[in-house]
Amino acid sequence: MIAVGEEAPAFTAPAQSGAPFSLASLRGRPVVLYFFPKANTSGCTLETRGFADHYAEIRAAGVEVVGVSVDTVETQKGFAEKCGATFPLVADRDRAIARQYGVLGLLGVAKRVTFFLGADGRVAEVVEGMLPKPHLARTLERIRTAAAGTPPAPVG
Repeated sequence: MIAVGEEAPAFTAPAQSGAPFSLASLRGRPVVLYFFPKANTSGCTLETRGFADHYAEIRAAGVEVVGVSVDTVETQKGFAEKCGATFPLVADRDRAIARQYGVLGLLGVAKRVTFFLGADGRVAEVVEGMLPKPHLARTLERIRTAAAGTPPAPVG
């Protein structure tokens, strides 16, 4: 798995609109890059709806959000609509992105892992775990402590 301090691997793949999305297009801004196992499952729906519900707050903090799963573009499109997600949901059908980040699970789906990328494109923090709530909670904690002028506390 990509570790803290490493440069996040660049990728270009279709988002829910079918248009190519390039991670490099966000360079210069912090990014929450979250991998989720499967669209339309209860945990992934909870996680993606959470990011969608707080997207305005996250963006106001100058942070971008990108979700990635091995689902098809068509599935990502319907899932984005269902969850109200206006940020990119990337279709990693060939599993290349999940492999680059070291998050491809045994069943051929991505593990639930969130990478916090700095504006320089390096990994600042990694959150792992199957429960969806801690991924959003940590995102909100990071942006709120940054807004308060205090550095985010390490996880663990």
